[in-house]
Amino acid sequence: MRQMPGAPHEVTGPAEPFRPANPVVIGILGGIAAGKSAVADAFASHGLVRIDADQEARAVTQDPVVLAEVAQALGPSAVQAGQLDRKAVAAIVFADPAARARLEAITHPRIRARILAAMALARQDGASVLLDAPLLLEGGLIAFCDHVVFVHASDGVRTARARRRGWDDAELARREAAQAPLAQKRARAGFVIDNDGDLATMRRAVATMLSTLRERA
Repeated sequence: MRQMPGAPHEVTGPAEPFRPANPVVIGILGGIAAGKSAVADAFASHGLVRIDADQEARAVTQDPVVLAEVAQALGPSAVQAGQLDRKAVAAIVFADPAARARLEAITHPRIRARILAAMALARQDGASVLLDAPLLLEGGLIAFCDHVVFVHASDGVRTARARRRGWDDAELARREAAQAPLAQKRARAGFVIDNDGDLATMRRAVATMLSTLRERA
């Protein structure tokens, strides 16, 4: 696994487009509140198509048919005024693995279909993809990735970021328990981006990784 420290002398100037002859799919892994979204944005600045599973999930749960199925599976509190009550749903599924399984059975096949369609469209256009999916490993989407990057942030940094989201330590622990262990995620990655520091350092690390992939191609 290659560590990408993003030393200041490595990459400067505007983001260099990443457009290899054979487009690739890069999957992103990391702990909750590790800053994966910021890292995904950095990849997108190099011209990769960012496919955000959370956005695809929001699109899926706007479908009235899906909302009706969710209300039936989780109870009427899950849907309010014709919209998914995400806070209520989170409280239900993180406390009840069976409820979470019912929700995933409704939403995951639809989300997966949207993601695969978006990936196919990007490849047709000759663009590489950054796949940002919280359950990349658990949901099996890692099988569609040519490369995987693990975003590292120390426990203290992640805890502070989670608190800024309004999550206490217990909420962070519940969410972490619903995902694969960090060591397992890191073991599946060929690259590591350290995201404990500032944005500029992280962006240099992303550029360095893409430069490495460009050289390999």
